[in-house]
Amino acid sequence: MNTNLLFDFTVDKAAKTIYITREFAADHSLVWDAFTKPELLDQWTAPAPFIAKTKYMNFEVGGKRFYAMVSPDGQERWALQTYKSITPKTHFKMFNVFADKDENPELYGSDWDYNFSEQNGVTTVSITIFNESFERMESLLEGFRLGFTATLQNLENLLTTFSNKG
Repeated sequence: MNTNLLFDFTVDKAAKTIYITREFAADHSLVWDAFTKPELLDQWTAPAPFIAKTKYMNFEVGGKRFYAMVSPDGQERWALQTYKSITPKTHFKMFNVFADKDENPELYGSDWDYNFSEQNGVTTVSITIFNESFERMESLLEGFRLGFTATLQNLENLLTTFSNKG
């Protein structure tokens, strides 16, 4: 693992916004695929001991991903993501909201804005998350910080596995 890679997690509570920047020593296309293909997303987007399970995903503007984080005892926590804009290999935006198993969304969600760039073999992913509700953000923040940090480590491990195969 390259310990010199950037990882920044900043919260602007007044703006109801979280800023995450993470570098990966991996090919830009592979990192993009890891964020946009369900078979790869399911391998890293749940912090252990949970697993991610995508029911369906259509990565196109107006398309959706409906997935669950599944606990070891089988409890499912569903989320619905709607893709709002996509610029292949460099940028996409989506709206994310928790939902029930029948796709009925909860009251508040968040807008996610992803940017991808590569320089000298290092791919940088910058994510801005705007929360509709301060109270929702505040109640989820610490668990989200821990969980998202763990999932990004899962992604680094997955990317290292792919790099070692090449």
